[in-house]
Amino acid sequence: MIRVQHFINFLVTTLLLIGVPTHAISQPEIKMKSVLVTGASTGIGRNLAETLASSGYHVYAGARKDKDLSALNAINNITAVKLDVTKQDEIDAVLALIRDNDTGLYALVNNAGIGNGGAISQTPIEEHNMVYRVNVEGVYRVTKAFSPLIIESKGRISTTGSIAGTITRAGGSAYSGSKHWIEAFTDALALEMASLDVMVSVIEPGNYQSHIRRSSVLRSFAKVEATGGEITPDMQKMFSDTAARELSYKKPDEVSAAFMHALFDDKPLRRYVVTPNQQEQALTINTKIRQLVELNQWGPHSYTRDQLIEMLDKTIAKTAK
Repeated sequence: MIRVQHFINFLVTTLLLIGVPTHAISQPEIKMKSVLVTGASTGIGRNLAETLASSGYHVYAGARKDKDLSALNAINNITAVKLDVTKQDEIDAVLALIRDNDTGLYALVNNAGIGNGGAISQTPIEEHNMVYRVNVEGVYRVTKAFSPLIIESKGRISTTGSIAGTITRAGGSAYSGSKHWIEAFTDALALEMASLDVMVSVIEPGNYQSHIRRSSVLRSFAKVEATGGEITPDMQKMFSDTAARELSYKKPDEVSAAFMHALFDDKPLRRYVVTPNQQEQALTINTKIRQLVELNQWGPHSYTRDQLIEMLDKTIAKTAK
């Protein structure tokens, strides 16, 4: 037995000395962590997909158009998948593909979303419903479908919210309402997944470079043309102005950095507010403070200023641990 062990030691040493490649020696295979990102064709989703891929993760990148699928497939570590989050058959097909590939799924990023809406008294209910089919029902469908895989891997689920989930403007009830729903969805899902060792987060970006506003304008153009109307010079100028505005914003690298923390850090946060400047951060926090004051205005059980500050201090101390 001792002689056998000496021979094994001699053989290993010899192999190392003559430069046998390490892959020639049997080693356990290490799988790349796979992440599904919906809405990966442009904007935040595309930036995140590229960030994940360049960081050594395998990305299932969801998109709807053939040209976007081809562009995504050309990137190392990315597998483009045809995925409209409002279509259950496409969701089921991607789920089957991931199972067939035997890659597992470590993380889900619910990023697909649209920006649309208008004044309540003037906007057709169909346009309102379209926002909710994508931004609410789509997130629900995708999470329900892929959560068993995430539970198997004890992984992460993150969703793209928005500071619009806190700040609402006139004409923005549909979009802000959908993003406010994501806040509640995140809290409920986090509680449901806590005992299963799955961490849940929401990333709430401010105004970063994306395609969401241009896509909204182009959808309105398509409706005009579908009813026999023409795109006027004023409408063309509106699109040009919208494009210029979107392209003037910072690229969403900071948003991707927040996602990377949420997906891979040992201590992910529940919420990540990511704004390109101090003004947007202040507006978001001040809106929350105003809402807090409004919540405390009525009834026999309101709190004094000192009591509110004590609550704040206790919460800060708890989250700092």
